[in-house]
Amino acid sequence: MPAPAAHAKIVVSMIETLRPGAHAGNARVALFDFDGTLSLIRSGWVEVMVPMMVEILLDTKSGETEEQLTEIVKEYVGRLTGRQTIYQMIEFAERISKRGGSPKDPLDYKHMYLDRLMVMIKDRIEGLEKGHIDPVTWLVPGSVALLDGLRDRGIKCYLASGTDDKYVKHEATILGLQPYFEDRMYGALDDYKSFSKAILIKRIIDSAENKGEEFIGFGDGYVEIENVKSVGGVAVGVASDEPSCAQVDLWKRDRLVNSGADWIVPHFNTTPDLLKTIFP
Repeated sequence: MPAPAAHAKIVVSMIETLRPGAHAGNARVALFDFDGTLSLIRSGWVEVMVPMMVEILLDTKSGETEEQLTEIVKEYVGRLTGRQTIYQMIEFAERISKRGGSPKDPLDYKHMYLDRLMVMIKDRIEGLEKGHIDPVTWLVPGSVALLDGLRDRGIKCYLASGTDDKYVKHEATILGLQPYFEDRMYGALDDYKSFSKAILIKRIIDSAENKGEEFIGFGDGYVEIENVKSVGGVAVGVASDEPSCAQVDLWKRDRLVNSGADWIVPHFNTTPDLLKTIFP
């Protein structure tokens, strides 16, 4: 997912190795985040979520300016990026309460946000559905080459996203990604406590199919990186400046570094070198 504000960017043409000696030689499972890691369909979501929250917070008449509220909202939206959308809405509702307002259920705010987001991305989705848009237009560059390379190595790929389950499955399908993940695609549920990336990893391990050190994670948020690292796997941080994905976004990079990523890439056009790096 994109960073919640304009951030410094640097041009990086190579893979940044943060932990020399790290490798995915034991990997049997790859866990992918979706938005911002593979899909760019929802690129620009921050420009929908933040103004919606600021608009409602202004109605509390707290005395804060629009600029002040915008900075406050950007901070917690950014801090919670990578988790299920509902967590941003839970914090939003708490902020309304602290200002003397009477918030709706966080789920109501989530649906309000999704309605607004769908207005922005409607043409992208319809174009992909009808075949008028080449899926590569809304994929992080090199995604298909990477997935091909992992499949050729016999690695089973899972998709886990904070975006709602029905949207993840549909958008992954119209982007042509379903053959790589088959039925291993998971997204957020209204009963948000019943699913998370950590829960998915635990299920795979508990099934006795794989061990923690057999995981490699790919993501642009701290959640999937921390979850994979916590069980002994390795992780590739995707710090791209959406939607061009040509450069590294320093704000994303710093979060991914702090989350324990072993490598940082701006996109997957580096796939041949990346595969050689992580599978020495």
